[in-house]
Amino acid sequence: MSREESARRAQRYFELSIYTPSPGKAAALLERFRDHTLSLFERHGMCNLGYWMSDEDPPRLFYLLSHAGPAAAAKSWADFGADPEWQEVYEKSMADGRLITEHVKIGLRPTDFSPLR
Repeated sequence: MSREESARRAQRYFELSIYTPSPGKAAALLERFRDHTLSLFERHGMCNLGYWMSDEDPPRLFYLLSHAGPAAAAKSWADFGADPEWQEVYEKSMADGRLITEHVKIGLRPTDFSPLR
């Protein structure tokens, strides 16, 4: 790996999000991500790394994104939030009530020994 590539990868920034679906809304939340959110994230420069559902009750959705850095993450989120397609999808998905009761977002920087750098 070149020095330039190594420096670029060292700046990568990750976000772990945890969503607790509203009662009876897990399927609708997953549908919104599957059918809309992932492609909108990509459109706005976010890299989808993984999505998981926990086995606990209630189940929670965990997902991991990567960005070129914290500033790139902030820009991507601003652009995503302003996207008319996202605003329409969001409004439609809320027609029968909120899909989530809690959202936790944690920013993560890779350690110098992380394989994900």
